[in-house]
This record gives sequence, structure tokens and C-alpha cells, in this order.
Amino acid sequence: MTDTGADRKFANTLARGLGVLRAFRASDNGLTHAQIAERTGLPKPTISRLTYTLCELGYLSHGARNDRFRLGPAAIVLGSVAQVAVAFVDRVSDDMQKLADETGTLALIAVRDGDRMMLVRTWRPATASTIWLEPGHRIPLHGSSSGMAFLAALDAERFAAMEPDAELQAFRQEGYDQLVGQGFTIAPEATRYAGTVNAVSVPYYSGEFGESVAFTCGATPADLPLSRMQDDVGPALHRLVQTLEARTGRAPALNRRG
Repeated sequence: MTDTGADRKFANTLARGLGVLRAFRASDNGLTHAQIAERTGLPKPTISRLTYTLCELGYLSHGARNDRFRLGPAAIVLGSVAQVAVAFVDRVSDDMQKLADETGTLALIAVRDGDRMMLVRTWRPATASTIWLEPGHRIPLHGSSSGMAFLAALDAERFAAMEPDAELQAFRQEGYDQLVGQGFTIAPEATRYAGTVNAVSVPYYSGEFGESVAFTCGATPADLPLSRMQDDVGPALHRLVQTLEARTGRAPALNRRG
């Protein structure tokens, strides 16, 4: 990974402020200074200065002296602008909800966030009980089907910039072989980051992000065994992404690997 500490162009104060905003999750009922410090790993005095500045700029709100911090109007407006900018998410929303309902899985879209994949939208099945991960949740690149799909479609230059070790290179190659052979990725059990979740993923090239995102369906191993991933859910997810590519005029993500 890039050593940002040695990069003169990297604005550490800005990064820390954005880190505070990234600490908030959809299920939070506000956060205290202590909770923000715990999630960001920053000292409390630094958190105090950052939250004060973010409140002054409208990115955080703080109702009373002992009240919790919440995302402010400026952050909400910024999120709304971003949502409009990635129109493909709304375009596929009904199809993702239908897929979640039909397969009984949590359907989601994940994007690269440093060395992790971050969930930006999720669809929970209406009549089935399954895993629940909320937008903003982050999972490892290495060991997740989402990360495997993303890496498999990533061009050589960007992948080299990640300074990958031999294990990550092998993980990427496995993803490429799976996409060529079956159209979707399933992280091998030996490298899977969690034994409580089975998932299958397909990459989609998003011009808005400048790189691929991962469309994923996941559930517990009992609800989503390997046979279902290979014979049912994986092919269905692949067809959904192919339909989206046809609607948006995008070539398959793998074509951009080079």
C-alpha cells in the first residue's frame, strides 16, 4: 500500500477529518467523542478539534453539550449529490431487490476503499432471514468474493500500484480464472476472511468510479452452500450484471483488465 506519510501532496488533517465522517454508520444514533476516537484510532484532543471544525462547516451537528454528534446538513447534501452521480445504482435497485427476494440472500454493491471493500448499497430479502450488513461496512479485499471480483477486473497498472504480495497476486489470478470460466467469483474457503458468510460476486465497470465495483449476494453457509452459489445464485447475478451492462452501454469489466 502507498505510504501516505511520505507523500508531500497528502493532506493529513483533511484525511483525519474525512476519517471522522467515515466513522458514522447507518444504524448509529449519533456518536460520542469516545466512540469516534475508538473507530478512527485518533486521540481525543484531535477528535475534539476535528468535530468542532466539522460542526462549524455543517458536516456534523451537535444539539447540546452532552448530545451525540450526527451527520449534518452539508454531509447529507454531499451524499445526495453523490447518489445522483452514480445513477447505475438506482437503475439496478429494483432488480437487486428482486434477486434478494428470489434467492433469500443479502444483495449488495461494494466499492474499493483503500485495502478494503466498502458496501455502498444493500438489499435485504423481504421474506427470508439472512445476514445483515449495512452500507458503510467494510470487508477485506483479500479473502472476500467482492474483493476477488474487483481485483480480477483491475488493470495491471493499478494493481501494481497496490504493491501486492504473492498471495494477493494468486488471489487475483484465481478470480480471473473464475470469471473467465463461470462468470462470477467465489472466494476459496482456505482464503475466505469469514467462515460465517458465503458469497458470490460479479464485477461491473463503473465510469463514475473509474474502476469496477462488485455486485454480490451473500448468506450463511447453511442458506447458501457452494452448490447454490455455483448453480443458482452466481448465474442469476451474472445475468443481472449483463443486463445492466446492456442498459448502460458498458463493456464487461474484465475487458478493461488488459
